[in-house]
Amino acid sequence: MINDLIEISKEAGELIRNDFGKTHSIEFKTNELNLVTETDKASEKLITDFIRKKFPSHGILAEEGSDVNKTAEYLWVIDPLDGTTNFAHGLPIFSVSIGLMKNGETIAGVINDVNRNIIYSAEKNNGSFANGIKINVSTNSNLAHSLLVTGFPYNVKENPDKAFERFIEFLKSARAIRRLGSAAIDFCYVASGVFDGFWEVSLHPWDICAGKLLVEEAGGFVTDFDGKKIDIYSKRILCSNKLVHQKMIDVMKNI
Repeated sequence: MINDLIEISKEAGELIRNDFGKTHSIEFKTNELNLVTETDKASEKLITDFIRKKFPSHGILAEEGSDVNKTAEYLWVIDPLDGTTNFAHGLPIFSVSIGLMKNGETIAGVINDVNRNIIYSAEKNNGSFANGIKINVSTNSNLAHSLLVTGFPYNVKENPDKAFERFIEFLKSARAIRRLGSAAIDFCYVASGVFDGFWEVSLHPWDICAGKLLVEEAGGFVTDFDGKKIDIYSKRILCSNKLVHQKMIDVMKNI
């Protein structure tokens, strides 16, 4: 089914690309930092209409409210526009993320890095790819030489889970930190060796599902902050090239 994920992510990406740079109708979800536009909704409708037509027995879990039969054998986990704040402000860093689960295990994932025209894809036990070319995590084992990436939750002003303290400690420990505004792209860049590691709190299943598989199939690790196994509902996400993983955990322990 990977080709289905790729094709519908391309269609959604084209819809988003055509809307980019226009004036948008902006609504707020949990607070004024958590935006949704008419393009988010249109992208989700495009994807879910495709699933309902081609795979009517499949379940759907998507960011903008599509919630259908989550106990089905196959479950599509969808972020129709990851990086809405960037999109709404004209910053060209956003993506479409689609993961496919079978009986609770992610078997395929696709992330469309819309403005770079790169489709990241992975199937369980079959590797990770960018536009069909195999990708791998970086080979750097020195945290001091690492380029890391993170994000902040929508309630960041409350400093959840010591988000500020973690950021400061990694600033001291790594070469540099970036904050791009799309967790799905963060996962892709770890999978392709751009970033050596990524951490974030309070992510959602649609932020995690496809990206986790991409990193793991590219040779990396995805755990919680203590190195324990996670699922798509976990809230403390740490992913890396594997080689700096324990070192990142050690930094977390000091906070």
